[in-house]
Amino acid sequence: MHSHRLEEFTHSHDYARDNAQGEARTRRVIWLTAAMMLVEIVAGTAYASMALLADGWHMATHVAAFGIALFAYRYARAHAGDPRYSYGTGKVGVLGGFASAVALGVVAMMMALESALRLIEPQAVRFDEALAVAVLGLLVNLASGWMLRDTHAHDHDHDHGHAQDHNLRAAYLHVLADALTSVFAIAALVAGRFTGWVWLDPAMGLLGAVVIARWSWGLVRETGPILLDGAVDASTTGAVRAAIEADADNKVADLHLWHVGPAHYAVTVALVTHQPREPAYYKSLLEGIPGLAHVIVEVNLCPEHDAGAA
Repeated sequence: MHSHRLEEFTHSHDYARDNAQGEARTRRVIWLTAAMMLVEIVAGTAYASMALLADGWHMATHVAAFGIALFAYRYARAHAGDPRYSYGTGKVGVLGGFASAVALGVVAMMMALESALRLIEPQAVRFDEALAVAVLGLLVNLASGWMLRDTHAHDHDHDHGHAQDHNLRAAYLHVLADALTSVFAIAALVAGRFTGWVWLDPAMGLLGAVVIARWSWGLVRETGPILLDGAVDASTTGAVRAAIEADADNKVADLHLWHVGPAHYAVTVALVTHQPREPAYYKSLLEGIPGLAHVIVEVNLCPEHDAGAA
């Protein structure tokens, strides 16, 4: 029977990001966005402005996306120590970012479809009333962006690009997308007001849809590989291999490195050596690589060593 305590050989799997400031500001942005959403949808319908109505629809999906962001923060925190999650809840925030990216993509498709229909069958727009609401919407978007930008910028600078809070980044991109559609709506309404070019309103809706779709795709490409345990960037993988093989007696036979959270990696290494050593030695070789939170090393004796001994 073992006389020592096994706890000293175990470690935490809490790899979730705890961003209380970002969570609090996201909550405030939800209320601002929901209020402006109702105003723009009602006004866009009443004044027959596609650009304004598209912005309102856009805000509606953002309210849902911000709700996803808040849920992700709370769920990850509440289940951080749940044994049902082998490597903790570090990817819940990434999942929230992916879901928000999908929501952005849906918004882009809705905007593109409705704008195309308005180009085919133009409708009279009440420019003055719609313009006033669009300006108000832009002010709300700028206020929301300011609230989220501070925590987003601090998070990015602190992590040097390696451990972004994808949940917060998704919320920030949603606000930027809202501001962009508001700018497009204002530009279309001002131009239409003075030139009579009603087609500018749905044309700006199409332009906004294209830009938002690009943001959506970028966020999907960023979060998708993490959720699917895609390989970490080649530079980090190469650093792990180089650290192990810095001892000339070691050769890496198999190496897998993947995310278990925005800021943490898990790695399994199978190495071949002539002089096997304690696992702690091989783990010590990797101490200089940031983010390695879960390291498993398989040590194999080189077959040539066995042949030589025989």
